Amino acid sequence: MLQVNLQEAAGNLSVLIQKAMNGEEVVIADEKSRMVKLVPLQEIKPKRRLGLAKGRIKMAPDFDEPLEEFKEYM
Repeated sequence: MLQVNLQEAAGNLSVLIQKAMNGEEVVIADEKSRMVKLVPLQEIKPKRRLGLAKGRIKMAPDFDEPLEEFKEYM
């Protein structure tokens, strides 16, 4: 864990952010106690929505019919 004071953090913020992005724990503290911890944000995945392709996909009427090539196996 890397702990720096507020003045150091102000001067080296881009370096500290890069260290946090690389997985190192970076804590910024004042004279009395710890203030903040830099951590990378997790990627936010969009919420899935049902029905987006409704009406775009069509199934042939004979979809469930056996294929000619496999009739001998049936």
